[in-house]
Amino acid sequence: MRQWIAIGAAVGLVAVTLPLLRGQDEKLSALLSKGEAADGPQITRLVTPPPLTALDLSRIDDRGEVATAQAHGGRSAELTVTPKYQRAAMGFMRSGRVPEGAVVMTDIRTGDVLAWASYVDEGKLHDIASEATAPSASVFKVVTGAALIEAGLTPSTKQCYSGGEHSIRAADMVDNKRRDKYCATLTQAMGRSINTVFARLAAKNLERSKLIDMAERLGWGKDIPFDTPVATSHLNIPEDELGFARTAAGFWNTTLSPFQGANLATTVANGGEMIRLRVVKSVKDESGEIYRGSMGRQVLNRAMSEETAQAVTSMMEDTVDNGTSYRSFHDKSGRPYLPGIRVAGKTGTLTKPTPEGPFYTWFVGFAPSRKPEVAISVLVANGAKWRVKATNVACDMLRVYFADKGVPGVSNPNERVGSTAQR
Repeated sequence: MRQWIAIGAAVGLVAVTLPLLRGQDEKLSALLSKGEAADGPQITRLVTPPPLTALDLSRIDDRGEVATAQAHGGRSAELTVTPKYQRAAMGFMRSGRVPEGAVVMTDIRTGDVLAWASYVDEGKLHDIASEATAPSASVFKVVTGAALIEAGLTPSTKQCYSGGEHSIRAADMVDNKRRDKYCATLTQAMGRSINTVFARLAAKNLERSKLIDMAERLGWGKDIPFDTPVATSHLNIPEDELGFARTAAGFWNTTLSPFQGANLATTVANGGEMIRLRVVKSVKDESGEIYRGSMGRQVLNRAMSEETAQAVTSMMEDTVDNGTSYRSFHDKSGRPYLPGIRVAGKTGTLTKPTPEGPFYTWFVGFAPSRKPEVAISVLVANGAKWRVKATNVACDMLRVYFADKGVPGVSNPNERVGSTAQR
């Protein structure tokens, strides 16, 4: 009898606390309502307002052995963030004189956020990692690439092309044997970020609805469950063929948050399974604990098949092996900064269409690519002059992580003279 009373009380507590959880976390709410989420987030004492209210991740305290952040009324949240990784992320952006930027790094297996760093050189600090104001740029090619694989193409599918380096015109969409002097596989197009290849292949092989479906499965236009509110990454796929092709190649019409970039990389790294990311371990007020974060891995949905994820991974590897990130991940002699560790990634570069800019660069990826441990999303916004791009910061962050894990041949850039300037 006592057992049933205890179960009834537990169910009652769940019923009371469910409205206090984030409404968009439908998967988690469903599990809690069934009494099957023993490892999920738990409100351990009823308080008003809810435990995670006004959690400020723009000012994470990383000075001790445990990273913390403040919430409503002086509440303190213990975070999953690793202080040494958080300090490294802030240090790389500071030493690179980045006007503003963000780094989000996650544990592939658990979904724990290992770094959540927002940096602003001048002006009011804000949580850039949660904002979705920057264009997705060529990071959106990951979405298009996945949709093309589902449509029957392979990483070795070849397309000849011309033009499209900085924009795509109607003439660039037309196959012309006399003009199309270059050819590339889908893998090479991903690695070197060849816009016209993606634009032509998308126009030939994808319906608008298919690209929208893949983007939504990967989180665009969706409110993704997380411990604090994050902006929804914007999605607007034009209906006209040229506008559709431009968007598929990464020209405008979509935005991306650093959080969503990390979520994307974590999803591909997990073989197409989207897991719930978490940053809060617990929250306490003056009387003790009021919230306990999830303890286990929580699968939200399957965004793509494992076969598709493997194909996308192989395409993303070319970005670092031979493509747009090669120089950031190798020294002047061609030696890798991460010897023995293959990295899958995608870069993005785009200028916001306003007189004041800014100039955005992205790196979204994970490593090791075949046995993933960590995912990373870096956004750097610069002016006309810059010292580091997102790819530089991403490489340095991965070096810090793998050096910390004792991987042979990997050095921590912070332990060398010149820090990030060693390049």
